[in-house]
Amino acid sequence: MAYCDHNATSTLRPEAHQAMAQALGVTGNPSSVHAHGRRARGIVEDAREAIADLAGAKPENVIFTSGATESNDLAIRGAVAGAIAQSEKTSARITRLFVSAIEHSSVLKTAEAVVEHSAGVRLDQLPVTADGVLDTEALRVALREGKGRALVAVMAANNETGVVQPIGEISRLVREAGALLLVDAVTAAGKIDLDAALCDYMTLSAHKLGGPQGSGALIVAETAPLAPLLVGGGQQKGLRAGTENLSGIAGFGAAAKAVRGDGVERARVTALRDRFESDLRRNLPDVVIFGEGAERLGNTSNLALPGLHAENMVIALDLDGVQVSSGSSCSSGKIAPSHVLSAMGVADDLAGASVRVSFGWDSVPADADAVVAALVRLAGRVRSRSAA
Repeated sequence: MAYCDHNATSTLRPEAHQAMAQALGVTGNPSSVHAHGRRARGIVEDAREAIADLAGAKPENVIFTSGATESNDLAIRGAVAGAIAQSEKTSARITRLFVSAIEHSSVLKTAEAVVEHSAGVRLDQLPVTADGVLDTEALRVALREGKGRALVAVMAANNETGVVQPIGEISRLVREAGALLLVDAVTAAGKIDLDAALCDYMTLSAHKLGGPQGSGALIVAETAPLAPLLVGGGQQKGLRAGTENLSGIAGFGAAAKAVRGDGVERARVTALRDRFESDLRRNLPDVVIFGEGAERLGNTSNLALPGLHAENMVIALDLDGVQVSSGSSCSSGKIAPSHVLSAMGVADDLAGASVRVSFGWDSVPADADAVVAALVRLAGRVRSRSAA
């Protein structure tokens, strides 16, 4: 099988597997003060340092969670609640939420829920260009014209198209407006350099970069407001209660160390993706590649073949030994129209023909070749039947 769905979850790296196996042999609770507890605490802190290094952050600002969804939820809900708790001044409260129209559902739905249950908080979506890049002029106008403190959420790179967002420019606009910035760096981590100093909140997930599923992190700036969602034993400075997932955190840290600054792996995967798209165009000239006019992650290709249907394509390719996805893989296996492509202005019929091919650390040329060959065979069968 050619596995080409690394943006959904990447293959577990051997370094992560080894670190997890070793951690599973450790008995101590990281909060215990005896020798076993201190050994467990050492594993957690080593991982914390590795993840901070990957994100360009301070270790003490890393909070471990169960994954990206919890991290995004904690950032948004925690920021709104924390801003209220920090000060009684109305100006300190967050009254406006701005999220890009291409954000992950964990951001979009959390923001909607916060507005529904928080009086005086307004939500607006920020538009993107046809290539899927945030319209920074629209952000500038939105920040200038509204009243009240704002929280802005923009992902570092889109999980469906791989389009990289201009976080540096966005950060400047947000800072000038006295607003707060949340950067979902889940898909981008390990594929581009990150700088947590540009934002107030940054979210990460282990399984997107070769770590285990069920382990994530939220990085919070010292000055950023944050109230906990989970309270109890006071772990992690009282910001995320509960005994830490020791093996998951160990695997996360090992994966972070493996990808940190690995330019060779990035270059190899980018070359593989570029070769894939070149071969695909040569064999299927009518293929449409979304976001190709913008900077993209080197591993991601979101494409459409006019006249084909995404759901049929994913199933047919799977039967042909190739595993890809249609849009985000966080909808309980459902294949629905992509809100990302819709935000980019892609027509429904073309969006409905899109699939995402994403390569990873263990992808090889044979994987790319298999996807091209399978798509060519599928397109040939479908178009032959249509012509008959």
